[in-house]
Amino acid sequence: MTQTPNIPPIIESREEEYRDSGIPSTVAIAGHPFHPLIVTFPIAFLVGALGSDLGYWLTEDSFWARASIWLIGAGFTSGILAGLTGMLDFLKIDRVRKRTAGWAHMVGNVIALFLTLVNWILRWNDPVNAVIPVGLILSFLVATLLGITGWYGAELVYRHKVAVIGYSSRQES
Repeated sequence: MTQTPNIPPIIESREEEYRDSGIPSTVAIAGHPFHPLIVTFPIAFLVGALGSDLGYWLTEDSFWARASIWLIGAGFTSGILAGLTGMLDFLKIDRVRKRTAGWAHMVGNVIALFLTLVNWILRWNDPVNAVIPVGLILSFLVATLLGITGWYGAELVYRHKVAVIGYSSRQES
């Protein structure tokens, strides 16, 4: 019988870090963290704005430009609310601030909100002429940033167990 070589894991981890059952969010309703619930809205609106910008670019139908300004406004407004709940967790949970993923998630999303505000202001008086090329580029950058910061948010939840309480800790309380 041959022995298999000791192959190190692709993603290294510290076992002791994952033995706890997690840490709850500081902003929760009935034990359910609020931030992961509401981030779906700005993500959908802002990725949708990229889609409607592409629709305008391909068809030159002003409907898509008008749709984009509404999606960007809704994305910014809901993003502020999502950002506030996320910032409360960032400030109150040491585990988040001690991780590169926490900082990357927070800084990237602040940049995404800033770019969204710039995009919204540029389109305010003339939503049609602001799409090509600057509006489309800004929408693409924001959607890309949201994909990257979403990855880091998932790192916080699934790898570092932020806003998670395992079954065993519910039994103990």
